[in-house]
Amino acid sequence: MQYTSVKGFCGKGAAHLAKGPIALVFAEDEVELDTCLRHHAGLGFKAIVALAPAAFHLPADVARDVVRVDHDSSADGHHIHAINAIIAAAPEGTWMYYCFNAEYLFYPFCETRSIGEMLAFHTEERRSAMLTYVVDIYAGDLAAHPHAVSLDDTWLDKSGYYALARTDPANHDHPRERQLDFFGGLRWRYEEHIPAPRRTIDRISLFRTAKGLTLREGHTFSDEEYNTYACPWHNNLTAAIASFRTAKALKLNPGSTFDIPTFKWHNSEQFEWHSRQLLDLGLMEPGQWF
Repeated sequence: MQYTSVKGFCGKGAAHLAKGPIALVFAEDEVELDTCLRHHAGLGFKAIVALAPAAFHLPADVARDVVRVDHDSSADGHHIHAINAIIAAAPEGTWMYYCFNAEYLFYPFCETRSIGEMLAFHTEERRSAMLTYVVDIYAGDLAAHPHAVSLDDTWLDKSGYYALARTDPANHDHPRERQLDFFGGLRWRYEEHIPAPRRTIDRISLFRTAKGLTLREGHTFSDEEYNTYACPWHNNLTAAIASFRTAKALKLNPGSTFDIPTFKWHNSEQFEWHSRQLLDLGLMEPGQWF
């Protein structure tokens, strides 16, 4: 099924929004778009919506399994308007997820449990959103992979992650309750090439739709409880998104590409494409789910 605009999808695609969880994948280029869509289809989403320019190609087997929406991904913040329109069009309480091409969601035990099972547990804990850490992954050999993307030679940082209190813009002396700004990975190591508002690695990428809910700049929502990492009484599940997005941007940007002969350093570790590694590194939290 294909729609020529987000507006058309919101108006005529009600059947695809009837039951979650729904994955929204925004294609900023065609790099690993097919593997990204296949990965998320394997997690058990009820619908995969690919929002991409009409000129982007999808292999036949992928195109069969996704809903295609023509979408201009060139504008800054393009995903915000699209997500907010889809939130308004979907039934309240529908679980949704969003990411970009060359990104891959991992959550505790995702190799044996579906996304629906995980979100059912999270819902029982009276949570309407889930914090995900965007973990930068990158090719080890940039001579062989000049765009920094390789599924076979994939590395990540095993340390260098930290959090700071998130202040309330209206009152800088009082940090927001159960909210933190998280840093690390390539955005930390190459922060001179990353605008300050984009240096954090936290993203509320899993959420339930609600009346009046809107996504804001910085991957946070208008309801502040959605932006918390846990409920008041115990730790909750968190997930991780393994993402080539920052590495790709740093190597495609003329202002940074020549400063980076390699992303590897003494704290690099080969990525195993498995949730156990991310749990062991503390890059996601199982909470009370065992």
